[in-house]
Amino acid sequence: MVFSSILFLFYFLPIVLAVYFIAPKRWRNTVLFISSLFFYAWGEPVYVLLMLFSVTINYFLGLKIDKAKDAQKKKLLTIDVVINLGFLVFFKYTNFFIDTVNIVLPWDIPLLDLTLPIGISFYTFQIMSYVIDVYRGKVAAQKNYISFGTYVALFPQLIAGPIVRYSTIDKQLATRRESIEGFSAGIMRFTVGLAKKVLLADNIGVLWETIHATPLSDLTCLSAWLGIIAFAFQIYFDFSGYSDMAIGLGKMFGFEFEENFNYPYISKSITEFWRRWHISLGTWFKEYVYIPLGGNRVSKSRMRLNLLIVWALTGFWHGANFNFLAWGIYYGVLLMIEKEFLLKGLQKLPGFIQTAYAFLFVLLGWVLFSADNLLEAIRYIGAMLGIGGGGFVNANFVYDLTSNLVLLIVGIIALLPYPAKLGRKWLEKSPAYATIPVAIALLLCTAYMVGSSYSPFLYFRF
Repeated sequence: MVFSSILFLFYFLPIVLAVYFIAPKRWRNTVLFISSLFFYAWGEPVYVLLMLFSVTINYFLGLKIDKAKDAQKKKLLTIDVVINLGFLVFFKYTNFFIDTVNIVLPWDIPLLDLTLPIGISFYTFQIMSYVIDVYRGKVAAQKNYISFGTYVALFPQLIAGPIVRYSTIDKQLATRRESIEGFSAGIMRFTVGLAKKVLLADNIGVLWETIHATPLSDLTCLSAWLGIIAFAFQIYFDFSGYSDMAIGLGKMFGFEFEENFNYPYISKSITEFWRRWHISLGTWFKEYVYIPLGGNRVSKSRMRLNLLIVWALTGFWHGANFNFLAWGIYYGVLLMIEKEFLLKGLQKLPGFIQTAYAFLFVLLGWVLFSADNLLEAIRYIGAMLGIGGGGFVNANFVYDLTSNLVLLIVGIIALLPYPAKLGRKWLEKSPAYATIPVAIALLLCTAYMVGSSYSPFLYFRF
């Protein structure tokens, strides 16, 4: 079940909201926990048992770690991390490792018939942040099983984040205040995200799919650039749209989730880009990997190694493929270069040049990210540089550009913070009229959802 579907919008969500607000406050976490399990089981009926096992084992280990002495705490934490990462590695990376062994060695080990549990990368990181914070003494262990299960399985952000750390909502699980103002703000935020997904991401995605389907030997230079720009727009509107919807849904139920995107394509450096893109993931790796490795409090050579380790893991977290690993290392190297010497010089240049620089390297990164394999990524970059048989431009490029020009212009405007600022000012002056654009957007999105096929979020596969 996806947020951008008639089933969710007009059946599941209204029923859950009705039951939630009818129920006494002490039962509302139970309502959310059960409805979240149902939401997950709709798409993963078998793997809901895996989630329940993860909730249960981490609930009890959290309690034990909270009461244990130092030596035993480390053992229990090690057991917990091995269990959580074991599930993630088994389901997400087993076939990758088998395939790699088959390539390197003259073996033919059959691949396992495994489907990736939806959202396992996200909820595994959430669970681990909880247990690690209990171990560090930053939070007390949650003694209520239902409350802990609600934190892990909460359907607004279960499938694709943001990665909500327990310390962010531990108090909200016990005492949160639902209000008409918060509910209204949640509807507006949800609608913004829905429009990003349905009206922008899905339509721009058609352009990317069309160009991506073109044989690389026939792909022209300008078409290659247009295609990867379309993918950059699609993945931003798709993923930030999901985050907006998750934050909006959270507000409806009285939760306040942290922001996950902050207009990343206006960044003036790669360093700034990663402070604005998928903020919750960057924060997680910084808090639970980079700093424990020593962060920047070590020698320069060790700091460089720490960066490469973190970014290799970041890339590999996204998918069991060498191109994701290369994508992570690519950013690790870029960030290292900026940190060492490039950033100071870059800041002296005009702002638009800084933004163009950052966007260019982000686009090259998206080639690695979107490709099926490294060879395809290399050949696609070759097409962008005019190396290949496709030439510079052809009629297909002119048609693709002209037929999608209005959509691309709207996309560019939506990438900028100014429309949101104007919207907030208008809302402050005329709050009663805010329902008009929300209603129009919902009607448009509904019309598109009725006429379109199933379109899951891109980050579902991570």
